[in-house]
Amino acid sequence: MNSNAFFDILRQAATDASEPACRTGMSERQEGRWRVLPLEGTFEIAYEDSRGAWSTRRVEARELKLGPGRTLLGGIDRARGGYRGFRADRIRRLTDPGSATRIEAGILDWLLARAETQRRERAALRRSLARADRKRMPNPVAA
Repeated sequence: MNSNAFFDILRQAATDASEPACRTGMSERQEGRWRVLPLEGTFEIAYEDSRGAWSTRRVEARELKLGPGRTLLGGIDRARGGYRGFRADRIRRLTDPGSATRIEAGILDWLLARAETQRRERAALRRSLARADRKRMPNPVAA
């Protein structure tokens, strides 16, 4: 998959970017050889581009895209005008203002762990909603 196709997919996902993954129904999916994990959060990253220039970005994360030899953090970079993909190996520092977490090593591992934690939280929420729905429905056998 070339980078243009990747960004086309990201732009499609951004059409409802204001909604978190648990409300839009986003879930883990496979796109060719890429595995896509939903990820929510706002991060400040120090990013090194292909020319070696560093910049600081504030990203509203939407997904992690795991592919052959590469992992991308996809999210909305409002300062740069839309959805962007950032190579995880070029992220030099990640700060999560919500939890005051600052990471300079093991960034990919931290992002993967966060995506897994959020997956578990969404699954627990779906289970609790399903239980609540079952409690509200009348039992057809008892009627």
